Amino acid sequence: MRRIDIEGASPHFIGCWNIDQNSLCDDLIEFFITHRDSQEPGQSAGGVDHNAKKSTDITIHPRDLELPDHVAVKEYMDVLYGCYKDYLQQFPFLDSIMPRVDIGSFNIQRYLPGGHFKLEHSERTAIINSFRVLVWMTYLNDVADGGSTTFTHQDLEVQPQKGKTLIWPAEWTHAHRGNILNSGEKYIITGWMHFPHESN
Repeated sequence: MRRIDIEGASPHFIGCWNIDQNSLCDDLIEFFITHRDSQEPGQSAGGVDHNAKKSTDITIHPRDLELPDHVAVKEYMDVLYGCYKDYLQQFPFLDSIMPRVDIGSFNIQRYLPGGHFKLEHSERTAIINSFRVLVWMTYLNDVADGGSTTFTHQDLEVQPQKGKTLIWPAEWTHAHRGNILNSGEKYIITGWMHFPHESN
């Protein structure tokens, strides 16, 4: 895991790393391809709406990580945790209030030519998702023709590169969109981090 500086006015609070485990990215793509029965049309807040989001998704639940065919996903989560710990080093105040996190269900997504999440959105927009604090995403393959992620308020455009991992605040300040993929395929794994649920 290697920290990457991305251009733009600082601080933009978008952490970036290359996880370096290219074989792990390949394994996650293979996982997606071989789990056809779990693939579903991608949804946005409004449900399935190809004008807002056009993708194919697999949802992974935390309990699934113990399944024998989910080894690659579990290994990825260990790598992601390393990125999170490095994010805390960059922003010590967050470490003081959120030294550990919970991760709920998350998605592996595939975009084909014409695919996108072009609806500008953020990840915490209503009471139902107000528990989200951070968003994370790893690009699982290189994309040369379209498919970038644009952060509206930061005037940042990030092109997918295999292993590139981002963590950023879930708030409206980091509204973003996934631009149209013109050719090839685009695979990502993405989800949210939130305050842990304390036991009673």
